[in-house]
Amino acid sequence: MLTKLKILWQMIRRLSGDDAYEQYLKHYAEHHQGDDAVADQTTETMLSREEFFKQWQDKKWKGVKRCC
Repeated sequence: MLTKLKILWQMIRRLSGDDAYEQYLKHYAEHHQGDDAVADQTTETMLSREEFFKQWQDKKWKGVKRCC
């Protein structure tokens, strides 16, 4: 029962965007660190939680978001 509740909670967090920073960290670790990043010479610094959410909110809400 506890396992099912944990899975449900993870799904709710994923759908609401609450785990966006954790997903960003996972993506960053997989794609922007290690030998591949050195070879590409695209050393992108990891964003702090505050910087990430500011960029995420700006991307989501800046600009025209209506049809008329």
